Amino acid sequence: MPFIDVTISAGRPPEQLRALIHELTLAAQRATDAPLSNIRVVLREVPITHFAAGDVTIAERRPAH
Repeated sequence: MPFIDVTISAGRPPEQLRALIHELTLAAQRATDAPLSNIRVVLREVPITHFAAGDVTIAERRPAH
């Protein structure tokens, strides 16, 4: 049973998250021939103040409004 665990910064619309789940599920099915009902996808949304690369958060990278 393929299990896909994705961590992503929060703030995307539900439709975009649903599309990501759909595309990941199809990719896993194509790559493994597993039945769709056996493929699991978990999305973990992290606040942009808690997601950093190179000691800079996503919130800090975004221009001020």
